[in-house]
Amino acid sequence: MEDTGAAKNTATTAPTSASPLFSLSNPGGSSFSFGFGFGFDCSAPSVPPPPAVEVQLSEESPVAAASLDPVVVDDCLTIYKGRVSTSDVFGVKDSDLVPGKYEGGLKLWEGSLDLMKALNSDIKEGRLLLEGKRVLELGCGHGLPGIFAGLKGAGLIHFQDFNAEVLKCLTIPNVKVNLFKESPEGTCGSVGFFAGDWSEMDKLLLCGDAEKDKTTSGDTEDKTYYGYDVILMAETVYALSSLPNLYKLIKKCLHYPGGVVYMAGKKHYFGVGGGTRQFLRLVEEDGAMQTERLNDVADGSSNVREVWKFSFK
Repeated sequence: MEDTGAAKNTATTAPTSASPLFSLSNPGGSSFSFGFGFGFDCSAPSVPPPPAVEVQLSEESPVAAASLDPVVVDDCLTIYKGRVSTSDVFGVKDSDLVPGKYEGGLKLWEGSLDLMKALNSDIKEGRLLLEGKRVLELGCGHGLPGIFAGLKGAGLIHFQDFNAEVLKCLTIPNVKVNLFKESPEGTCGSVGFFAGDWSEMDKLLLCGDAEKDKTTSGDTEDKTYYGYDVILMAETVYALSSLPNLYKLIKKCLHYPGGVVYMAGKKHYFGVGGGTRQFLRLVEEDGAMQTERLNDVADGSSNVREVWKFSFK
């Protein structure tokens, strides 16, 4: 989910009153890590990315957290999340990232909360309808935005993370406790889980390639070319080198016309060159999408964060 950085300044407090929509309750001690960047050895050799694979709902890991922390979205909605340590899953202690092995998906990053806040606001203002929609969360980690979409009636939700271990130990347990707590069938239409690098992920996800959709009638029976109505991503634009593959994947998977992308992230990630503005530059240079800034967040828990919305022109 997250990537590298030369500078790290990690706080363990929840978002302050500057972001009043959310409150985090953690009686057993803080496990929410919000920071300015990421710390790891930049000299480590590059490792080939793992192949893209589908992970089944039944593949929940025995390492999955036994205790749950509530994340209060608003007065009517609370989502529950587990806590899993990197030492238990990857054999490394207190690490944000291990290049080619672990991409930070076991932490809850601020962008996930910012993204849910933006979604909730757009729903309340009548600018977004998730009921019955096909939703993809990229770099999902805990999967809270995708779970939020499920609780708001999404018909299909696909969760993608670089690490299959993150999906098995954290995402799937979180999905089960929130979306399947009342029945094995769940409260949403369908869920799926996919692990691997963005450069290979289009082979497994729904395809909604814009050029293909432009030349295909709306009544085609091949729904694999419909793509996703909504793509969600939080803290995915950290590494400059990964942005082209991320943008290509979005263009391949987003439904045309009418599909929308919600992106939450830091304006700049120290040490790795990525950030929301770097991704925006890529989008604007391509010229296929229109952009809209939804929110700026400067609550002191990290450097300035933003939430943006994209859609095909």
